[in-house]
Amino acid sequence: MANPNGVVAQTAAAQQAFASDPKYKKYTQQVEKCLNSFDNVHEWADCIAFLKQLLKTFQAYMQFKEIPRKLIVAKRLSQCLNPALPTGVHQRALDVYSHILAVLGSEGLKRDLPIWSSGLFPFFEYAATSVKPTLLNLYDTHYLPLQAGLRPVMKSFILALLPGLEEETGEFFEKVISLLDRLSGTVSPSFFFQNIWLVMLTTPSARGTALNFLSRRLPQLHGLEDVTSIVGSDIGLMIRAFAAGLEDENLLVRRSALDLLLQSLRVDSSAVKRAQADDRTILMRAAVGVVLRRDLSLNRRLYSWLLGPGEKSEKQIEYLKENALDLLKNTLKEDMVSPSGEYSESRPFKIFISLLDKWEIGAALSEVLIYDSFKAVKSLADATSEGEEDISMTANTLYEAVEPHILWRRLLGAIFQEIIGGDKHFEAIAMMLFILKTFSQDEEVQTIHFPLIFAALVDLLEIQIERDPSKASFPSTKASLALLEVLLRQIPHISLLSRPEVNTDLLTASDTERPYVFACTFYDIKPLLNASPPSGTYTVPFSSAFESLVSLSIVFGQTLTKAKETGLTDSTQLREILSSSLTLIDRLVGRLTSPIKLVWEPKRWLSVVLDSFLENTNFTVVDKTISLVVLLHQTSDLTPNISIDDRPTMSKMVNQLLVYLRLDYAVYHVRAVNLIWSLEAATPRSHVESILAQAMNSPEPKDVQESYEAFGVLWRLSEDNMLPGSRFKVPMMIVLDTLKSDDPNLRRIGETWMRCHLKSYLRVLDPILFELMDPTIRRLATTLKVKGKEIPGFTYERPFDQRYINHLLDMLASVIRIGGQGFVKTARMSSIKRSHHSGLVSRVEAAGFPDPDVSYLEVLVEFLLYYLQSEPKASWAPIMHPQNLVIQSTAVDLLQSIIARGEITGLSIDVVEAAVIGKLYFCIHMDRLALQNKLLHLLHSVISASIAMDEPSRRITVGKQRPDEALNSGDGDESHARGYSVNPLLTQTLVDGIVTQTNQPILQHWLDFVLMAVPQFQPMLQPVVAPLNECVDRKLLISLKDLLKASKWGEEFSSDTHSATSDAEFTMLLNSLERLVLLSLTSTSEINVMEDDASINAEKVAEGSGLLGYVSNVFSSDSAQQSGDDQLTVRSPAYHVLNEGVRVLYLIWGTLEWTEPEATTSRNESLALIYSRTRIRCRRVLEHIFRVQSAEVFESIVDCWDRDLFEYQVSPDAPFELVDVLVSSAQNVVHMICESISLRLSSTSEKRKQSINPGLTDVALFKYLEQYLQRLEGPLAIQVWGRFLQLAKEIAGSTRDFKPQTFPTFRCATVLAEKITQTTAMEDRRVRKELQDIFAKLLDSSVGYVGRTYGSSSWIRRSANEALLSNGRDSPAPVSRDTKIDEKMNASTTSFAPETPRPGATNEVAMQINEFIAAVAIPYMRRILMDNDKVSSACANIVYYIVNPALKGKTKPMEVDPVIVNIIYEMSRMPAAFKTWKSPVTELLNDNKVFNGTPDVAESWKPIVKALFDSDKTAFPELLNKISTAPSANIFTNREYEMLVRSLNLRRLSFVLLAGDKNHYLTVLPSIQEKLVDVLRNVTTPIVQSEVYLCIRVLLCRLSAHNLTSFWPVLLTELYRIFEQVMLDLPSDGSEDLPLILAVCKCLDLLIAIQTEEFQIHQWMFVTDTVDAIYRPNDWSPEAMMDQLAEIAASLPRASTSANGGSSPAPNALTFASQRPMRRPMLTSIRQIDSIRDLVPFFSSVSITTYESVYASNGSIDWDAIEKGIMDDMFDGR
Repeated sequence: MANPNGVVAQTAAAQQAFASDPKYKKYTQQVEKCLNSFDNVHEWADCIAFLKQLLKTFQAYMQFKEIPRKLIVAKRLSQCLNPALPTGVHQRALDVYSHILAVLGSEGLKRDLPIWSSGLFPFFEYAATSVKPTLLNLYDTHYLPLQAGLRPVMKSFILALLPGLEEETGEFFEKVISLLDRLSGTVSPSFFFQNIWLVMLTTPSARGTALNFLSRRLPQLHGLEDVTSIVGSDIGLMIRAFAAGLEDENLLVRRSALDLLLQSLRVDSSAVKRAQADDRTILMRAAVGVVLRRDLSLNRRLYSWLLGPGEKSEKQIEYLKENALDLLKNTLKEDMVSPSGEYSESRPFKIFISLLDKWEIGAALSEVLIYDSFKAVKSLADATSEGEEDISMTANTLYEAVEPHILWRRLLGAIFQEIIGGDKHFEAIAMMLFILKTFSQDEEVQTIHFPLIFAALVDLLEIQIERDPSKASFPSTKASLALLEVLLRQIPHISLLSRPEVNTDLLTASDTERPYVFACTFYDIKPLLNASPPSGTYTVPFSSAFESLVSLSIVFGQTLTKAKETGLTDSTQLREILSSSLTLIDRLVGRLTSPIKLVWEPKRWLSVVLDSFLENTNFTVVDKTISLVVLLHQTSDLTPNISIDDRPTMSKMVNQLLVYLRLDYAVYHVRAVNLIWSLEAATPRSHVESILAQAMNSPEPKDVQESYEAFGVLWRLSEDNMLPGSRFKVPMMIVLDTLKSDDPNLRRIGETWMRCHLKSYLRVLDPILFELMDPTIRRLATTLKVKGKEIPGFTYERPFDQRYINHLLDMLASVIRIGGQGFVKTARMSSIKRSHHSGLVSRVEAAGFPDPDVSYLEVLVEFLLYYLQSEPKASWAPIMHPQNLVIQSTAVDLLQSIIARGEITGLSIDVVEAAVIGKLYFCIHMDRLALQNKLLHLLHSVISASIAMDEPSRRITVGKQRPDEALNSGDGDESHARGYSVNPLLTQTLVDGIVTQTNQPILQHWLDFVLMAVPQFQPMLQPVVAPLNECVDRKLLISLKDLLKASKWGEEFSSDTHSATSDAEFTMLLNSLERLVLLSLTSTSEINVMEDDASINAEKVAEGSGLLGYVSNVFSSDSAQQSGDDQLTVRSPAYHVLNEGVRVLYLIWGTLEWTEPEATTSRNESLALIYSRTRIRCRRVLEHIFRVQSAEVFESIVDCWDRDLFEYQVSPDAPFELVDVLVSSAQNVVHMICESISLRLSSTSEKRKQSINPGLTDVALFKYLEQYLQRLEGPLAIQVWGRFLQLAKEIAGSTRDFKPQTFPTFRCATVLAEKITQTTAMEDRRVRKELQDIFAKLLDSSVGYVGRTYGSSSWIRRSANEALLSNGRDSPAPVSRDTKIDEKMNASTTSFAPETPRPGATNEVAMQINEFIAAVAIPYMRRILMDNDKVSSACANIVYYIVNPALKGKTKPMEVDPVIVNIIYEMSRMPAAFKTWKSPVTELLNDNKVFNGTPDVAESWKPIVKALFDSDKTAFPELLNKISTAPSANIFTNREYEMLVRSLNLRRLSFVLLAGDKNHYLTVLPSIQEKLVDVLRNVTTPIVQSEVYLCIRVLLCRLSAHNLTSFWPVLLTELYRIFEQVMLDLPSDGSEDLPLILAVCKCLDLLIAIQTEEFQIHQWMFVTDTVDAIYRPNDWSPEAMMDQLAEIAASLPRASTSANGGSSPAPNALTFASQRPMRRPMLTSIRQIDSIRDLVPFFSSVSITTYESVYASNGSIDWDAIEKGIMDDMFDGR
C-alpha cells in the first residue's frame, strides 16, 4: 500500500519471481490441466471430482506461496459456490478456499483480496446451516487478521455478514455480532457506522438486519453535544439512512427504524438540531410518512418521537412546539406548495389528516398549517393536474377532519385584513369562495360559523363605508359582496334569526357587541377597527344584515347618483356593487317565513334607490331594483315595510321600464314585460294602464311614437291568459283610434303597431265583441213587407249609445282592413268557447247559439247582420236614424271586407294605376311614409281588378291557403297577362321601396305588396325578381350580423346593448326570400305541380325500399326536376338567385343555434326567442325550396360547407344536420351525392351538364360524402350501401387503373365498410362478397398507383426532404385525413394518364394514400376482409408496391418515411399478414448498414422487430447461430471482415433483446449466456468483445437482477482481467484496444448507476464505496481499480487534447434539478476515445460521484436515459 499502484505491482512481481522456476512451471501446467477439465463438468458430482483434483494439485506444491492462474481458479471456485448446487459441492469449494488462503497468508490475501473475496462474500447469505460455521471460521481466521487492510472492503464485508443477523434466536447470531464488533475494531467507530449508513441507503434487503445491529450497538445520541466521533462527520448520511429505513416497504423495517429513532435520535437531540435544514426536512418527511401505512404500532412510535417522553398532554404539547412543530409545519408546507414528482400530490394532505387523529399534534399543527394547506389545495385544484380526483377526495377529507373554529378563525382574520386594507388581490376571499363551492358543509358550520361570519362581514362593510363613502367603489367591496352572495346560499334561515348559543365567557359579548366586534371576540381575533356602539337589532343576524345592507345600498345609490354629476368614479363598478347589495336584500327577504321587526326607513330607501336609476343606470340594475321592490311590497312579514300603491312611485318604475321596451332594446323586452306585469299584479288599482295611457297621449310626437312602440312590445310579449285586452283596454282603444286618425303620422304609427305587435286578433276582438253583444241593446224580430215580399228583420225597442257602437265598428273595420285574410282565417278557425275572456263566453251562451263550438266569425257575421237588418221603432226613428245609417254602412264595409277582399270592377284602371305608381315613387324619395300604405292597398286593388279572371277554377277556397298565397292562387290567363302593359316606372318603384333605408319602418307593407302582386304579372316581372332577391339577401345578412354582435357576452354592466333586430324582422325577410326564390324559379302553377311530384316521388322511395337498402327503379334521372325548356341552367339568373338564397339561409341556420350560456343575463330570454323562431322559419323556407329544386339546393349547401366563410362561426355539425332535416332519409342523401358525383364523371349531354354547380368539384362532394358516412349508425350504413356500391363500381370499373376519384372512393368505402362490419349484415353472403370485392379492388388500385409513382422515375427514391425540395417546397406539406387531393388532378371531368405521373401532384396523392393505408385501411382490414387469404393477398400487394420500393437502396436502411414504418407496424399486428412483411424486415435487419441510422429512427422499428421474433420461432436460434465462433473453412476469407460481421450479429442480438419487454427473452437466457461466454473465451478481437459488453448492458436493462446470478463470476473475472491488463500496460494513443476499454467502462458505469444488490458486494473492487471516497484519511492510498487507474493514467505525459474526449462526464450524473435527481451513467455522452487520457475524468471522479448520487438520489434510476444511451451507442447515425 505504500506506492499508488501497489497491488498490481506486487502481483506482477510475485508472478515474475516464480516464472523462471521449472517446478513452478510444472505446477502451473498441472493447475491448467485441472482447470481445463472443468469444461467437461455436466453435473454436481463432476464438480466435487474437479474440486478434489484441484485441492490435490495445490497440496502437492505447498512450497510455493503463490497460486498460478488465480483469476481462472477464483472464477471456477466462485461458480462452484452457486446457490443452486448442493451443500457437498459448497463444502469442497470452501476446503479449497481454506487451503489457498492458508498458503497465501495475510500478505498474499491482502494483495489478492478482490480475487478471492468475489466468491466468498456473496456466498454467506445463501450458505446452508452446515456450511456456515466453515465460512465464518474462514472469515475469522484469514480476513480479520488483516486489520486495517480491510478498510477498502469494509462495506462489502458488512454486507456479507449482515444476513446472519436475520433472527435473534439464530445459532450464528452471536458469532456474527462478535465478528462485526471485531471488524469495527479494525477501524474507527465512525467509519464503521458510516459504512452501515451506506448499506442502509443502497441495499433495501439489508436494512432490517442493519437496524437489528444498530439497535444493539448505536449509543444514545441525545445527551451528547458532539456526535461526529460516533456517527461520522457527515450527519446528513446518517439522516438519509434513517429516512431510507423509514420509507422502506417492509413494515418491520419501518418499525425498527422508528424504535431506533426513539432510542438514539430524539427530535430534541443535538444531532438533529445541528443537521442542515434540508437534512432535517428529509428526516421529518420520511418519519411522518409512516402514518400513511395506518398501522397503530407505527403511529404510536411516531407520536412518542414527536411529543417527547413526558406523560402529561401539556408537557407533550410544549415539547412538540419547542422541538418539532416548526420542522413538521415547514416540511408539510413545502410538500403541499411545491409537490415533488416522487410522491403523489395528495401525500402531505393525507399525512396532515392522519396527524389530526392525535389531538396533541393535530391542534397545534392546525393552528400553523391550516391556512397554507387550503391555499395549496386551491392552487392544485386550479392547476387541474392528473391526480385531480385524488386531490379533491383528500381535500374533502381534510376539510371534514379539521376543527372548523381554527379554520374559520384563520380565514376570517385574513378576510378582515383584506377588506380593511382595500387590497387589489383577494387571496383569502378567493379561498373562502373556493371552500364554499368545493366542499359540502356540515350543520355546525352552517348554523354557527356562517351566520356569524355573514353578519360580521356585512357589518364591517357598513363600518368601512360609513367612515369613508369613497370606499364604496373599491374592488374589495365588490369581492366581499360576491362572497356574501355565495355564503348566504349555505345558511339555513333559522340560523339567521338568533346568535348561536355560547358559553358563559361570551354571554355578555353576545348580548352587547355589534356583529363585527362579536365575531372578533368569538374567534379571538384582534379587531382592526374601533367600531361605533351598536344600533338597531344587532343581535339578530338577519336583522343586522338587512339593516346594514339597506344602509349600504343607500350609500351605493347616492354615490351612483353623484357619479353622474362628478363623472369621477367608475359607474360600471358602482352599478355592479349596487346590484349585488340589492340581490342580497332580495335573497334575505325571500327567506322570510315569520313576522320580523326592523329598524329602517322604507320611504327613504325607496326614494334613494329609485332616484339612483333615473339618472345613471342600466337594465340589470333596473331589473334587480324593481324585482326587489315588488318582493318587499308583497312581503307581509316585514315591519315597517314599503308601499308602492301610489302613482308617483309606480310612474318612476313603469316609465323606466317603458324606456327598455323601445325597439333598440330588443334583448331586454321579455324581462321588462314580465316586470311590468309583476307591478300590475302587485297593486289593486290599475296604475299601469293609466301610466301607459298618459304616455301615449303625450304632447311630444317623438314620445308618442316611443310609447306606442313600448306598448306594442308589452302587448306582443304578454300571454293571452293575462287578458291584456281587458287589463290594458284604454291603451288598446287609443291604438285602435289611431287607425282612423286624421293625423297621418299617428295613423301610420297605429297601423305599424297592428302589423308588428298585435300577436293575435282575438285579443282585440274579445273586448270589442263583448261590447257589441251588450244585452241592453234590445231588438225584436219582425218581418218587413217591401212590394209584396216579406223580408225578415229586427226592431230596436229603445235607444242606445249608437256613437259608441259605431266607434267600435269603425275600429273593427280598421282591424279587418289591417288584418285582412289573416283576421278572417283566425276568426273562422277559433272557437269562442276557448276564449280567456269569461264575460264574452257567458254573453255568447246567453245569446243562445245552437252550436256549442261556435266560431268568432259566425258570431261576428251574425251580429253584423243584426245591426245591418235592425231598424229603430217608428217612435224613435228621427233620433236614431242618422247614426243607424252610419252603423249599417260600416257593417256593410265590414261584411264586404270579410267576404270579398279586394274585388273591384268597372274602374278606369290604367289612369288610377299610373297616378298611384307616380305618387308612390314620389313618396319613397321624399321620405314620406304616411301615404304609402294606403297607396299600396289601392295599387293592389287596381292590379287585382285588371287581371281578374272569369274562370271559376281560380276561386280556390280561401281557407286552404296561407295569407300570402290567397291573392296569387290563380294560374294567370296568358292572353290577358301578355295583353297587359306594365307601367314603365313600376319596376324601379318596387326596388326602391324595399332598398331605400328611410323606408325601413314600413318595409313590411312593401314586402307584403310585392309578394301579393308580383305573382299576378309574373311573366313580365321576371327581371325584377333578381335585384329584389339580392337586396333581401343583403338585408338578412346585415340583420344576422347585428344579432350576433348583440349576443356577445361579458358587457353586462358597461352599457346597454343596442340591437333593433327582432324575430319579427327575420320572419318578415325570410318569408320574402322564400316567395322570391320560388317566383324566380318558376310560375306558381309549376311550383304546385312539382310539390305534388316531389311528394309522390318520396312515397315511391318509401315503398320501394328493398332488403338492405337495395332500391330499384326509384330514382329516375330527373324525377324531381323540371323538364323540357324550363330546365334550370347555371347561366340563368334564377340559378344565381337560388344559390345566393341558399347561402344566406345556410348561414342563418348554421349560426343561430341557441345554447344556454353559463351566466344568466337580462338578454337571454329575448335572444333565445329570436334565435329559435328565426331558425324554425329558416328551416321551413329551406324545406319548401328543397321540395322544388332538390339537387340544386343540395349542391349549394355542400358548396357553402366546402367554402371557408370566415366571418361566420358555423358549427361543424350544422351542414350535416341541415341535410338530415331536408332529406327524408340517409339513403336519399347518399343517392343525391352519388348522382352529383356521377354527373361530373359521366359524359352526358352538355344540356344536362348546365345545371351542375361549376364551383363545386367532385373533390368537395367526396369529402362531404366521407364525413356524412362517418356520422351514420350501422343500420343506416346498410341502407345506403347499395347506392354507394353503384358509384364505387362505376369508378372502379373493370380494369384496375387508377382514376383521380379512386382514392376518395376508397376512403368512403372504408368508412362505410367499417360501420357495416359491426352489424349483422355481414352474415349476408352477397353483401359480404360485394363489400370485400370493392374494398380489395379499390385498395389494389390505390396501392398499384403508389407503386407506379415509385417506379416512374428515380426522384421518389431520394429522401422525402429531397423530393419535396425538388418540388420547390421547403418542408413536407401537412397532410390530414381530410386533406383535399390536388384539385388540378381532380378536375371534374378530366383525368390525366396515370401511366405518366407528374412528380408534384402525384407525390402528394401517393403520400396521402400511404397515410390512409397506415392509419385506416390496414387497421380495419381484418374486420372487412375477414378471410386470412384475402388479408394476406392485400398485404402482399402493399408490400410489393409500397414497402419494398421504399426500403430498397438506402444507405441508412432504417431511415424510411415514417408512414411506411407505420404500415409495416400495422401489418405486424395481423397474424395473417406475417409472411408478407417478414421478408423485407428480415432483409433490413440483416443489412450490414442497418446500424448507420439515428437512434430516434430506430425506436419506431422496435415493436416491429419484437413482432418478427415473436411470430417466427426460428428467427432467434438463427440469430444466435450466426454468432457462432467456428472459424470459416474458406482460406481466402478476410478475417477482419469476418470479425466485423460477427460484431454486427452481436449488435443485432442486442437490438432484438432491447426491442423486447422486461424478461421477455428469459427462456432463451441460457443460450444467450453460453454464446456470450463462448465469444469472451475464444474471440480476442476488441471489436467483437466490445459488442459483448454492449449486449451485457442490454441484458441488465431487460432482465431482473436475480436472473443474472450465474453470470456474475464470468463478468467480474472479465472486468477484473481487462482493468488489470490496462493497469499493467496502458494502451497507446490510437490503440485498437481503446474501444474495448470504453465498452468495459460503460458496462461498469451502468452497473454502478443501477446499483443492483448483487453488484454492491463486489463494487469495492472497482470504486471506493465507503466514505473514504469523499473524506479521505491522511495516509490513504487507492485500492479500488478505478482510483488506481486514475493515478496511473494521470501520471502519463500530456499529449495534445484529443478531439473527442476531454470533457468531464461527472456533471452528467449530478445535474440536480428541483426534483430529487435520478441516477444515470456518466459516460453516456462519450462515443469514442483516442487516448486513455480521455477516460481520466471518469476514473478520477467515478467513486466520489457514485457516493454523491447514492446520497442524493435515494435509489431512483433514470431508465429512459440509460436506454437512450444504449440506443445511441448502437446507432452511430453515420
